[in-house]
Formats: sequence, structure tokens, C-alpha cells
Amino acid sequence: MDTDLHKLFIDQLQDIYDAEHRIAEAIPQKIDAAQSPDLKLSLEGHLQETKDHIARLERVFEELGETPERSTCQATKGLLTEANELLETFRGTKAIDAAIVCAGQKVEHYEIATYGCLFTWAKQMGHSHIAAILKDSLSEEKEADSKLTAEAKTESNLVAEAIR
Repeated sequence: MDTDLHKLFIDQLQDIYDAEHRIAEAIPQKIDAAQSPDLKLSLEGHLQETKDHIARLERVFEELGETPERSTCQATKGLLTEANELLETFRGTKAIDAAIVCAGQKVEHYEIATYGCLFTWAKQMGHSHIAAILKDSLSEEKEADSKLTAEAKTESNLVAEAIR
């Protein structure tokens, strides 16, 4: 059934599909700029998760009988532009890792909000299998946010605050 909620669901799937592609393209720059080996490792893991999210979204499109299409995610585009500005401003300083964590958390929060809506809508429309697929990505985004918070508290913020 092609309800307004279904149309919104497809629209937001296309939006997050574009977002995940943009994020996968952007993470290597953050890995290169990061100073903390732990942060680099965390970002490398998140890059693989992001690729997994793209594959999951392709499965969702397939199960819905839709062709995977990207619709420009203006929010992620803007967040990544801001992240690039932070990288340029703080590259080579003690605050670079804190800047990377900040930028990463902004993106994670957007993804958490989007996957949360998609998960809820899938359940509401009776797409329980699709909801389960989306819940996996939602859980991973929440975990990525938690890892970034831990990184900030245990290392990057402390290093950034250190007296030269």
C-alpha cells in the first residue's frame, strides 16, 4: 500500500542512504587527521560499520521492491562541511581529536534520529523484518556515539585542554 507514511519512509531511506555514502567517503580524512591511535582504530571500525549500513539499506530497498536511490541529505552534507572546517582549523593542534569527536557525534545524532524514525515506521507499517534490519543499524549508531563519548572523556578532551 502506497500511503503517505510509506512515501515518507522511502524518502527518508533515500536520505540516509545518501548520508551513509557521504560518511563513508569522509571517514578516511578523519582517520588521517586523528592523533590518538584509539580514535584512529575506532574510526576504522566505524568505516566498516558504515559500509555494513549501506548494505543493509540496499537489502531494505530490495525487500520493499525499490531500487536503492540516493536523495541528497542536506543535513549530513552540512555536518560534513562543518567537520571539514574543524579539521582545517585544528589540524596539527592538541584539539584535533576533540574536534573529530565533536564532528562525529553531530553526525551520529543525526543518524540515530533518522534510524529511530525509520525503525518505528517500519514496525508501524508491519515490516517487522525490515524493522529488525534498521534496529541493527540504530543500535550500532548508538554504540558509536557511546564510543565517541568515552574517547572524549578519557583522552581527546584531556589532551586538548593540556597546557602547551
